Parts: sequence; C-alpha cells; structure tokens
Amino acid sequence: MTRPRIAVLMDENTSSGGTRYEAHKGYFHRLSEAGAAPFGVAYDADLVEEVIASFHGLLTAGGRFAYPAHWYLAPPDQGIETARLDVETALVLGFLAAGKPVLGICAGMQTLACLHGAKLTTDAPGHDHGAPHAVTVEVGTRLGDLVGPELTVNSYHREAIGRLAAGVVATATAVDGVIEAIEIPAYPFAVGLQWHQELLGADHPGQAIFEGLARASSEVRR
Repeated sequence: MTRPRIAVLMDENTSSGGTRYEAHKGYFHRLSEAGAAPFGVAYDADLVEEVIASFHGLLTAGGRFAYPAHWYLAPPDQGIETARLDVETALVLGFLAAGKPVLGICAGMQTLACLHGAKLTTDAPGHDHGAPHAVTVEVGTRLGDLVGPELTVNSYHREAIGRLAAGVVATATAVDGVIEAIEIPAYPFAVGLQWHQELLGADHPGQAIFEGLARASSEVRR
C-alpha cells in the first residue's frame, strides 16, 4: 500500500526578500518516519483545488509574516507582507471541508485558530529563546491521546493565542499559561502546535503527533 500523501505548505525567506521557499528538513523527515509521503507546496492560488483533491492531509509550517490586524487583541506592529496567507487560508479551509486532516505548526497553528475566531497576542515573553520547557496536555483530547499528559518541547515564537473562540480548544499549556496547542473537535483531525516538533527528532514522544497525522490521512483513502 502506498503511503498517504501529505502536502507541506512551506515558509519563505521573508527576512531577505521573499525570493525563496523555505522549510526545515525536519518536517519532511519526521513525516516520512511516521509513514507518510510529504511534498512541498508553493503559494499558487491556481493549484489550491488540485492540492486539496490530490493529497490526503495538510501540514502548514512555521514562519514570519503579516496577519490581518483584526486577528489580534491589540494592534500589532506592521508585519512582513507575503503571498502565503491567502493560499494557506484556502488550503486549510478546503482540507477541513473535505474531511481531511490538518496539522499547523507555530504560525500554522495560529492561522488554524484565527480562521475559527481565536485572537492573537504579541505578549509572550520568554518564548522566543528555544529553551526546552514542559507543557501540560489536556486528558481526553486528541493530543492527549497521542502523547499523554505532559511533554517537553521547544519554543520559538513571539506571539501566541491570547483568546480562544467557541469550538477552538486549548490542548496544551506552558507553566506561564501560554497556550501551546489547540484542536478543533468539529473536524476529524485539526491540530495546532505552537512548538516546533519537527526539530525534536523521531525518538521524541511528540513524534506520535506526526504518526497521528499519517494515520488520519490514511483513513481518508478508505
């Protein structure tokens, strides 16, 4: 049996002109080790429908770019403009509408949450240094079923979810209360991680999240 095909929406080099797509190799290695076949996806609106039809699951990578101002609790500093957001929005909503799984990492989680009414805050001090820290995972959630009640993760973000919305559930939190993971139970698999699981290696307990995405994507083919 062939592996489930996962579309990986890549980041871009926004800090140096936005002339290149970028994605850490860990996204592809971890998905492959989980039993999936990952493929990078460009920011091309003309390809959106074909990507939704051709792939079994979607992973949206982390990145730095401008979100809409109304996604924030307070007006943010001007971010970096990119073509990513429109394509990401169409892909995320299209995959979910088709009953296909979506995993958002860092910026990808924030997009997933805000498309369903959550709001961002720019006040997440101490979370942009990459140091390992523990998160508490909610029992009875999809994330909890995959990784258990606690996980040690990394942290490379300056923004965070500041307010949840109806239907968006916080599934992991740091000791300072910052929301580290979310899911949207209305869909079969709609999971967001604030940390960069792709950097933590295949032997990390959180590898089970990529394995969960691969299994959920396999179910789409049946």
